[in-house]
Amino acid sequence: MSGNMSNYLENQIQDLVLGDGSFSQPATVYVGLWTATLDDTSDGSTSGEVSGNNYSRVAVTNNSTNWPNASSGEKHNGAAITFPTPSGSWGTVTHVAILDASSAGNILYWIALTASKAINSGDTVSFATSALSIQAN
Repeated sequence: MSGNMSNYLENQIQDLVLGDGSFSQPATVYVGLWTATLDDTSDGSTSGEVSGNNYSRVAVTNNSTNWPNASSGEKHNGAAITFPTPSGSWGTVTHVAILDASSAGNILYWIALTASKAINSGDTVSFATSALSIQAN
């Protein structure tokens, strides 16, 4: 699975390097699941995000253990990311987002799943260490 930066984050980084510089690294990021297509223009609205049936975004401390240093323009998760067990259907998940808030907020990165996955009651939804790949392009 490979994903990209959102336009929001690209703009924040450009302003940080040249000019404004008001972006602050979030201490915690949140991983969410989407049943709708995400792209560089997607925002943190919950349109298409899984909801109900025990779903919640997963909080991940934003440090070098959970997000080791990038290499060759690519970054991976450094620890498994596991969602709560669904109490009912979550639909067919097609995308993952990394956001700066537990609800709404801004999408920082989005990742298209290699294969869509129908999530049903009792399923385990987890991304193994290094399963999420983010590219800086």
